[in-house]
Amino acid sequence: MSIQTKLPTGADLRAEIERLRKERNAVILAHYYQRPELQDLADFVGDSLELSRKAADTDADVIAFCGVKFMADTAKILSPDKIVVLPDMEAGCSLEDSCPPEKFKAFREAHPDHIALTYINCSTEVKALSDVIVTSSSAETIISQIPKEQKIIFGPDRHLGGYLNRKFGRDMLLWPGVCIVHEAFSERELLKLKEQYPDAPIAAHPECPPHIIDHADYVGSTSGILGYAKTMTADTLIVATEPHIIHQMEKAIPDKTFVGAPGADGNCNCNICPYMALNTMEKLYIALRDLQPRIEIEEGLRLAAKKSLDRMLGMASGTIGLGDLGRID
Repeated sequence: MSIQTKLPTGADLRAEIERLRKERNAVILAHYYQRPELQDLADFVGDSLELSRKAADTDADVIAFCGVKFMADTAKILSPDKIVVLPDMEAGCSLEDSCPPEKFKAFREAHPDHIALTYINCSTEVKALSDVIVTSSSAETIISQIPKEQKIIFGPDRHLGGYLNRKFGRDMLLWPGVCIVHEAFSERELLKLKEQYPDAPIAAHPECPPHIIDHADYVGSTSGILGYAKTMTADTLIVATEPHIIHQMEKAIPDKTFVGAPGADGNCNCNICPYMALNTMEKLYIALRDLQPRIEIEEGLRLAAKKSLDRMLGMASGTIGLGDLGRID
């Protein structure tokens, strides 16, 4: 049966997913940037590494990862004995696309005196070429442990790397990748929104460019921004990251107002991740039914990639999942 064949809909579709979840002994993961209906049926909702670690700790036989491919790959790296399916294998990432392994390898070879700190938003092959993987929640702790005289390559997100350079007085050599979602925010439109909500703080993801970060009251990962929303005293929060995180905010704090930061056209539509949007309830159903598309990673490559993840967990395990890069002073 193909996706074009008639599929269950509505309540029947959800019931079929529930049936398959039990039949397959599956755990369903949903990133904060997934559409609300996928978040609402997931066993765990969160940031990418946090989700992979939670899934690894379960006795599930199958991991259905509603996210993008590098996230599902990370789940497979940490859970090699589990079947990992991704509802749509075309769900990629602009950061991963910006950093082809062969070019990253050549870049490393051209700078042999540098170690490579690499953001988790990259391919398995690039993880295997890296010394330490970082997340937006662990980067601060990891960088603080590396001597100032040690030269560092940071990739693939130049905005996250630039933010860390400024905050810690480092001079990391930055790979020129960007997240197309966070790159789309408009400073002009953000300032207009701030005029409309003068008492509202701004929370921004560190993948945003400097002209957005400079206006932020808080900078952190998606889980960090969610935590900030729960503790802030203001009635309204302007959110500069992919707007589907607002679904979790509205569920957790229904008496407060959350406004997505606008793109250049004055609205948030351009800031919805087109890759995350490829996953649907129908595709999740098919993935659980057919156990396809399935993530497969050659064992030697998996072990090489796992080394850089293990180094991160060893250096900053206490910060993983906290998502906190700190308040802007």
